[in-house]
Amino acid sequence: MRINKKVRMNRLFGGARCLDVAIDHGVCNEPSFLEGLEDMAGVVTQLVAAGPDAIQMNYGQADLLQSLPGKDKPALVMRIDMGNPYNKTRHRSMWAILQNEAEPLIGALEMDAACVVVNLFMLPDEPDLFRQCVHNIARVRADCEKYGLPLMIEPLAMLPNSERGGYMVDGDPEKIVTLTRLASEMGADIIKADPTTDPNDFHRVVAATRCPVLVRGGGREDLRAVFDKSAALMAQGAAGMVYGRNIYQHSNPRAVVRGLMAIIHDNADGAAAWELYQQE
Repeated sequence: MRINKKVRMNRLFGGARCLDVAIDHGVCNEPSFLEGLEDMAGVVTQLVAAGPDAIQMNYGQADLLQSLPGKDKPALVMRIDMGNPYNKTRHRSMWAILQNEAEPLIGALEMDAACVVVNLFMLPDEPDLFRQCVHNIARVRADCEKYGLPLMIEPLAMLPNSERGGYMVDGDPEKIVTLTRLASEMGADIIKADPTTDPNDFHRVVAATRCPVLVRGGGREDLRAVFDKSAALMAQGAAGMVYGRNIYQHSNPRAVVRGLMAIIHDNADGAAAWELYQQE
């Protein structure tokens, strides 16, 4: 890895691990994702005070983080694509495009991002959506190398809408491992992967890559269960988490971050993380 990529990776991975709080959900055009993000400036201020390793945002909101004074704020991870697979209703045309096709990295460079993230969707009976994602990754990978920006690829194997309705994870380890391996083959520096249905299978996902694997959080769940599952996934070799709704849709995001940081950086188990959460 080139030295300028390593410099940016160091901003993300304190002690080789990372908690990235995703609040880039406005680009999904799905109302249910926006609960808790009505006041973006307030959310960013609260998260900066909580002290995760990174905050994941889109260009149009990234100034809320990067304009804050001080050198100790979380690193910026910038989403540079968008699509419509997140919605509860399957659309006649499924698509995923770069937010800036001509110069896809320009916003991330302007905002001094430490990393960019692009989706790799695999939905049943949607081969053209998959092709578009492959095109997007191929379009940005060489530029990421040129400018020293780490590339996070988000491989998402999803169930059909008819089965569960709207952006739901297929936790089949065979599908996740295969898609994660493809992301690695395409040049990912970081992979944001779905958890396997059984967390004890997640080591297979980690083994399929040559880069850090962060676990995607998905929809909001019981917090104690989230802590237990997160600890189990870390034990399987995950390098951290990219959690959004399981943080910002809780009444005390700072306390959730405290518990997750203990799991990620201090090897705390779910019970210890829960105790820290209750202390806030």
